[in-house]
Amino acid sequence: MRYVLAIDQGTTSSRAILFDEAMEPAASAQEEFAQHYPASGWVEHDPGDLWATTAAVCRQAIERKGISPGDIAAIGITNQRETTVVWDAATGEPLHNAIVWQDRRTAEFCREMREAGHEELIAKTTGLLLDPYFSATKLKFILDETGARDRAAKGEVLFGTVDTWLIWKLTGGKVHATDATNACRTMLYDIESGDWSDEICALFDIPRAMLPGIRDSNADFGVTRPDLFGREIPICGVAGDQQAATVGQACFEPGMMKSTYGTGGFALLNTGDKPFRSRHRLLTTVAYQIDGERTFALEGAIFIAGAVVQWLRDGLKIIREAGESQALAEAADAGQDVVLVPAFTGLGAPYWNPDCRGAIYGLTRNSGPAEFARAALESVGYQTSDLLEAMRADWPGLGEGGVLRVDGGMTASDWTMQFLADILGGPVDRPKVAETTALGAAWLAGSKAGLYPGRAEFSQNWSLDRRFEPAMGAADRQSKLDRWKKAVAATLQV
Repeated sequence: MRYVLAIDQGTTSSRAILFDEAMEPAASAQEEFAQHYPASGWVEHDPGDLWATTAAVCRQAIERKGISPGDIAAIGITNQRETTVVWDAATGEPLHNAIVWQDRRTAEFCREMREAGHEELIAKTTGLLLDPYFSATKLKFILDETGARDRAAKGEVLFGTVDTWLIWKLTGGKVHATDATNACRTMLYDIESGDWSDEICALFDIPRAMLPGIRDSNADFGVTRPDLFGREIPICGVAGDQQAATVGQACFEPGMMKSTYGTGGFALLNTGDKPFRSRHRLLTTVAYQIDGERTFALEGAIFIAGAVVQWLRDGLKIIREAGESQALAEAADAGQDVVLVPAFTGLGAPYWNPDCRGAIYGLTRNSGPAEFARAALESVGYQTSDLLEAMRADWPGLGEGGVLRVDGGMTASDWTMQFLADILGGPVDRPKVAETTALGAAWLAGSKAGLYPGRAEFSQNWSLDRRFEPAMGAADRQSKLDRWKKAVAATLQV
């Protein structure tokens, strides 16, 4: 058995990557699926699409490499987090479309809960802020909408984040489980005890009987149905996408941090073996749970990163492919200072405002596609700067100029990464293995299966593709950050 099959189920596509004995990508496949927008601020997926594309890309990756299922030692799963699926335990049929992490339909309910004084309890118990982003209010909405609460209390209706849904389907309904990194994103998980909180479940009127069992990130999650791939394959690793990227970036020591740029952007700072409570509206989360030991992180989430390039392509239609955005930004008029605040679905950390919407400032008669492209790419750097500013305030040992390890599709743009280093005033490291999220899931599964080495050797094998050093002067950096801050303040007031 010489390979690990990593499933990377994301917000816009499902991917499967085969990693060989050296933890190098050997074959891959990817399929996009439909996004559903039933109302403004609402985002849904068909759970059937998530499963069908996942199963298809797994088979395609195996076929492209020309191996037999007997060559695969284990399967690791990483997934879009917070997205909420509810299904019938007997038939496996979803009761409702999956409500995606970006969805803001429960913003008014969150406001009511905040006004009723529940935010402090939720933050203290779960480490999260009361926001539509997380699974709990999505799950409550589905139970209210479908009238399935009584059946859920009997265990006839089940809840899961996407990892749980895929495990259920892969095992033919034999395993209803999640891992600690996904559980901690539901707003139902007690960050101190490492189990579901009865008090928070009661607050949201969510029956505990419908919740999955919580396991380590490297654990036995059952085996696949033999008819799926030709033999039973053990599922040995599961982690939410941002935590999997933290593992894939080998951020195993307190003070190490990474930022992933997919649809959104997510920065995680390893804080060690005890939950660290943010004073600057960051999230306390589980970085990973390996062999029964939990490691925690501070997390800052921005909702729009790579999605801003999709907006240039699909909304403004000023590019045909994502890769064109860099050339367009490079051609922008240096004399213009256009600022885009991409609050298309509200602003995430450290603002946590679900109601504000995107805005653009500094337009002139000469502003055109190039200036829009530059402003779009720069917005990712500005938002990351906000996150790291909050992290430094919470964790003074981080200091100025700390190294940020980056991954995700946007890191292919040298221009964007250089601007990121410039605006952060510190080095940005891009690894040789770009697929760090899938690599993290693969390592969790492969190390559990005995194919891959332990943490120490894995860390030593992490290799750098390129380091981006800041080249912008301090005065220019501060001037740009001041302009960004003013733009955000104005956007929040609208």
